[in-house]
Amino acid sequence: MHPPLLPTINASLNASAGLFLILGGVAIKNKDRVRHRMLMICAFGCSALFLCAYLYYHLTSRGISHYQGHGILKAVYFFVLIPHTILAVTIVPFIIMAIRHALRGEFDKHTRITRWLYPTWLYVSVTGVIVYLMLYIFPQA
Repeated sequence: MHPPLLPTINASLNASAGLFLILGGVAIKNKDRVRHRMLMICAFGCSALFLCAYLYYHLTSRGISHYQGHGILKAVYFFVLIPHTILAVTIVPFIIMAIRHALRGEFDKHTRITRWLYPTWLYVSVTGVIVYLMLYIFPQA
């Protein structure tokens, strides 16, 4: 059985956002602000599309997907899912603030936020893919 299309697209958007975040991090370390800006806009776009598709899927589908594994794997699933969900909701206003500061040229404020936002956003992107893999690709591994 194939995984549902929209969750697959969502996992791809999460993976893409993660890749753009990594490349954007490399670009700013190399002091390439133009490339950094472009890559971070791409990361934001992927995350925004993910959020829209995620909300659409959960508002129009049968509801929440339940993990089918048992024992330690179920514990691992929740160990990944719970912080992923909390952080995914928490980072949204901080992403908007970081973008606003960058667009205004307030790079000191932008940097203060992104020092912890960047790894958190990357964590959310990667664990989003892990949740997808556990739910749809290896549901009873």
